Amino acid sequence: MNWITNYVRPRINSIFSRRETPENLWQKCDECGTMLFHRELSDNLNVCTNCGHHMGITPRERFLALFDGGIFTEVQVPEPKPDPLSFRDQKKYPDRMRSAQKMTGEKEAMLVASGEIGRTPIVAAGQDFSFMAGSMGMYVGNAIIAAAQEAVKLKRPLILFSAAGGARMQEGILSLMQMPRTTVAVQMLKEAGLPYIVVLTHPTTGGVTASYAMLGDVQIAEPGALICFAGPRVIEQTIREKLPEGFQRAEYLLDHGMLDRVTPRTQMRDELIGLTRMLLGMPPAVKGDLPAPDPEEVPEPAAEAASAQDTPKA
Repeated sequence: MNWITNYVRPRINSIFSRRETPENLWQKCDECGTMLFHRELSDNLNVCTNCGHHMGITPRERFLALFDGGIFTEVQVPEPKPDPLSFRDQKKYPDRMRSAQKMTGEKEAMLVASGEIGRTPIVAAGQDFSFMAGSMGMYVGNAIIAAAQEAVKLKRPLILFSAAGGARMQEGILSLMQMPRTTVAVQMLKEAGLPYIVVLTHPTTGGVTASYAMLGDVQIAEPGALICFAGPRVIEQTIREKLPEGFQRAEYLLDHGMLDRVTPRTQMRDELIGLTRMLLGMPPAVKGDLPAPDPEEVPEPAAEAASAQDTPKA
């Protein structure tokens, strides 16, 4: 009985037992509550297929969908001094950094890359809101400067995707100093005559909005993105009045002239290709890769048909 109890029965139970479903196969939409299959969601660039709600997306995932064939080269960013203020709140700043790096798999809150979109060479920079709320610290400032320098060196436009909760409090005044530094970097692009396009994603707030995020030649936003300096809750508590519906959202800002357009994420790549080529004075992008037919080479069926038409009938 020991052999049956210890080996046979557990073996039968393991074969016929119900397998548990992994927890990450389905994701619930924050807006409408629809359960979305993970492959369906990733294929739609983290946009809900039911209501069109734009969920968060990392810069690396965005760049894989943005660049031709998902191929891009990362631009190296100078690393600043870690924990310059020896800051500590509930946790030490280095501990928070290690935790964010482990969770996201990224070094910091901004990724800079170069590549081609629609055969148009560009430099792109994207903020990662999942990394300490995409907060702007010295590394982010260095990243924007490195992106601008790379764009000027290669004579390419710069496209920036913003997503941030503001300046990084753990770096104090040093994080606020990134506002003028990044403004100077944008001015470098303007003096070089290179386009600077900003795509504002949810949310873009604080010192980021007050600096490089609102200095683009073209300002585009994703639908429903919160774009502001101070959030609506803070404003309501300060003025003690109810704000209009959709206040500080992308559509509201578009109606009041602070944005040039609001474009869904699934259409963003074609939009950016058209804009960059137009600003660079280039012809519209070629949609196909098929070579032009050689007029000297006529296929055999076509040649036989032509000879049959030329033969006189009896």
